[in-house]
Amino acid sequence: MSADRRTFLAAGAAALLTAAGPARPRGRDMLIVNALGGLDDPNIWPEDMSGAGVGGILRGPLAPRILADAHASGMNAVNVTLGYVAGPMEPFEHTIADIAAWDARLRLHARDLLKVTTAADILRAKREGRIGLIYGFQNAAMLGGKAARVDLFADLGVRIVQLTYNPANALGDGSMAPENRGLTPFGRDAVARLNANRLMIDLSHSGERTCLDAARASKQPISINHTGCRALVDLPRNKSDAELRLVASRGGFVGIYFMPFLNRTSVARAEDVVAHIDHAVNICGEDHVGIGTDGGTTGIDDMTAYRAHVAKQTADRKKAGIGAAGENPDTLPFVADLQGPNQFHRLADLLRRKGYGERRIEKILGLNFLAFAREVWGA
Repeated sequence: MSADRRTFLAAGAAALLTAAGPARPRGRDMLIVNALGGLDDPNIWPEDMSGAGVGGILRGPLAPRILADAHASGMNAVNVTLGYVAGPMEPFEHTIADIAAWDARLRLHARDLLKVTTAADILRAKREGRIGLIYGFQNAAMLGGKAARVDLFADLGVRIVQLTYNPANALGDGSMAPENRGLTPFGRDAVARLNANRLMIDLSHSGERTCLDAARASKQPISINHTGCRALVDLPRNKSDAELRLVASRGGFVGIYFMPFLNRTSVARAEDVVAHIDHAVNICGEDHVGIGTDGGTTGIDDMTAYRAHVAKQTADRKKAGIGAAGENPDTLPFVADLQGPNQFHRLADLLRRKGYGERRIEKILGLNFLAFAREVWGA
């Protein structure tokens, strides 16, 4: 997709927002889309939680605090991870059960949540004061070697499919697979089926060759919904300039995360997020960069207990072979000064200090993802 077309889509999205209501106050009512996040409570975890973090399926309603914090953050839509990521469960069955559980939760919270299947649903969620949930996968292992399963998941409302997690799978190599072998023949079949269903193809967590192969194989733009820039911090979970440039040149989207991989010490701060956003903008252009925090909007109450939990989780992930370089027992899976409900508006303020204008900030916080969704999913 040409830069002119992307700019046109973003401008159209902004016009729709303006038409939906009165003039927007500076910075406080912009569209905010988290390309990878969640509605989890970081203060509650099962004592036997596996390192993968995907053991049991959460059922029942969400805690009022989680919903209140999400609303207070100003977030209008978020890509939530469903289904199998890693672990001993059967990927397909686990994924179907998790989708059903989230559908039930949406029915319980119909006043607060809205299932997103089109770009228009993101605007509808904002207009109605709800939070749009975008169903996404962080591993495509649930396809089980059957590309036709993409049709089923599309019918169930899944809109984003990440091809691999950190290790290799049947589609390609993840970021921690040492061979860096690229997209497999089945991976190419899956990409074609995802294109046919107009689903987003996410190359977060992928190896470099897998990402480059998928970007070239796809007939539609692809995304890297939560990553950092390897030119700034050379870790496997961050993307090379070659990956960023190719994805953007084909009309894609890159979301920068709030994760420890943004700093060489594995302790990242808000200034690191700004630096990686700025680098991505320089490489990709301002129409192709957004945010995918890889976290929620509720803060930590007991940091001492949480640190102990993370140390165990990190050890479990390493033992299971699904951890990534830069995950250390003494680091945290978020940016300390971008926690809680104010994280997006604090980031906007930091970008202003960096010299970014309001229009560019609006693109990064939500309009670029919306334009990308319109291109892939349709209006």
